[in-house]
Amino acid sequence: MGRRELREHIFRLVFRSEFHPEEEMKEQEGFYLENIGEITDENREYIQNKTDLILEKKTELDDRINAAADRWKTERMTTVDLTIIRLAVYEMVYDEDVPTGVAINEAVELAKRYGTDQSPAFVNGILAKLA
Repeated sequence: MGRRELREHIFRLVFRSEFHPEEEMKEQEGFYLENIGEITDENREYIQNKTDLILEKKTELDDRINAAADRWKTERMTTVDLTIIRLAVYEMVYDEDVPTGVAINEAVELAKRYGTDQSPAFVNGILAKLA
């Protein structure tokens, strides 16, 4: 499984967290990972660890996003866009294996796939300010 596919699974799990209480997320991760087909233990661990780290830092990530987004605080963002931005900001700030440009590009690609027509430009604009 490539990095892009791993990132997409992480995005889906972080997105899922918006609709389930925190105490249910381990169970939700388990359900999700059971149903994605064959996956190596290494990839399963990578997805779980990165998802957990993003969720642990959600408040800090949102603070960074709010500081960069002039008129678009996190409360006003669509759940899809916000989830994509959180993932990218986490990668930009905490994941030394992911260059900033790659984090932004991958976020824009996720926005094209899951967001609205305006999502790619919106995500790119917020992340560019953070970069």
